[in-house]
Amino acid sequence: MGRKKITVVGAGNVGATTAHWLVSKELGDVVLVDIVEGMPQGKALDLAQAGPIEGYDSRLIGTNGYKETANSDVVVITSGIARKPGMSRDDLLNTNAGIVASVTEEIVKHSPNCIIIVVSNPLDAMTQVAWKKSGFPKNRVMGMAGVLDSARMRCFLAEALNVSVENVTAFVLGGHGDTMVPLPRYSTCAGIPITELLPKETVDAIVARTASGGAEIVSLLKTGSAYYAPSAAAVEMVEAIVKDKKKILPCAVLLEGEYGVNGLFVGVPIKIGAGGVEEIIQINLTTEERAALQKSAGAVQELVTLLNL
Repeated sequence: MGRKKITVVGAGNVGATTAHWLVSKELGDVVLVDIVEGMPQGKALDLAQAGPIEGYDSRLIGTNGYKETANSDVVVITSGIARKPGMSRDDLLNTNAGIVASVTEEIVKHSPNCIIIVVSNPLDAMTQVAWKKSGFPKNRVMGMAGVLDSARMRCFLAEALNVSVENVTAFVLGGHGDTMVPLPRYSTCAGIPITELLPKETVDAIVARTASGGAEIVSLLKTGSAYYAPSAAAVEMVEAIVKDKKKILPCAVLLEGEYGVNGLFVGVPIKIGAGGVEEIIQINLTTEERAALQKSAGAVQELVTLLNL
């Protein structure tokens, strides 16, 4: 059996860095697609030439078409315009919806059995676009949001506690955006709830910083948005699929009644393996948390309504 085949659509910062993490972990052969002539080819060649130094044998192909992507196992969609300072994720809505729809059409044509991971913003709505366009069952389309949001929260918690990031788990639900719902009582350090280790004001400040984590980076970079952590988050999802890890990760998936949400892609904990979304994990929420999740789902619904999905 040969190596898995993973396609990354969009060879900008997020896409190229996704390809970098994928080959460095030897998760499969990688096809990098972009409409800009020469860019995916150049980046794929550059990454391939790092192989002898870093010790990976994954093959890389850069292309402006989709023929080379045929029979991919997993496809990561990163294409679309990035946020600029002062823009919300939602400002990207119509432009990126058109891009994601046309990309999905091509993917489905060439890789009818693949699993799709969407990274393009606004994330939850773009995942809905890809699912609708693909005609795939709901277990084979998901969005990368919660892995990144919880990683940001873990980073800030580990810093506040002065412990290894590996000791910290964080729980984030809801849409990827300002209405995300971090759950401190389900977030732990070496199994101890962080609410027992940090004062409430510290936890509240970390929760607020997590929700605006992307905007903080956009305001610092000024000409683009985050890409190291978002791409690493997408690759954690790819790894769980290609290695059939049955890993519990927060991802944007289609809810059909779970958490009181129907017909929308919203971030919840799922079991992710070779079948894609293998199970939606339901946890008990307080009245306050449930209200926050409903508000988050409402924000996603607004975008979906604007797109007439």
